[in-house]
Amino acid sequence: MKIKWLGHASFLITSDSGIKIITDPYQPDERLKYGEINESADIVTVSHEHGDHNYVSAVRGNPEAIRGTAKVKGIELKGIPAYHDDAVGSQRGKNTIFCFAVDGVRVCHLGDLGHPLSDKQVAELGSVDILIIPVGGSYTIDAKVAGQVCDKLKPKVIIPMHFRNDKCIFPIAGVDEFLQGKEGVSRLDISEVEFKQGELPATTKIVVLKPAL
Repeated sequence: MKIKWLGHASFLITSDSGIKIITDPYQPDERLKYGEINESADIVTVSHEHGDHNYVSAVRGNPEAIRGTAKVKGIELKGIPAYHDDAVGSQRGKNTIFCFAVDGVRVCHLGDLGHPLSDKQVAELGSVDILIIPVGGSYTIDAKVAGQVCDKLKPKVIIPMHFRNDKCIFPIAGVDEFLQGKEGVSRLDISEVEFKQGELPATTKIVVLKPAL
């Protein structure tokens, strides 16, 4: 399976058989300067109803939009309730964590998680091979809490998202704060990486991708 970072919290995940999942499609604006999404997909996951995460109409191919647990084209998507803040959703509402397996590789996309994970949520998530995690803070967990979440879940691969860069000028932190002091970091000059069951790293690796759009 392949994972391509489109930008912000949006990723294109493609199975070996060609099934395509897009996570949290965004609508570009004056602060979110990633290019318009022009990819097609079979499935779109929406973690919450904010414009930088729920712009389903941008995705081509008449995809099925998923906002909770579902099974589409043989892929079981588990939606785990969470919050967009650390005040039980009173500030920014609810958030859904999505977990699903593609070609035997278990992927977890945390959406705009705004709080540490509870033991119950960790148990519900189960084994995670690839963790896609927000690290910018302010609207989501920050670098410190993101590190704690990674320590709890112990994924084989961590892919940071939702951080400030030249295409995202939200008042949030860049990725460097999250990477500081961590081992196994790869900063890639590409947008897409391929993962295969049985060929994942033995120790946790952090992969920083280049946005495609």
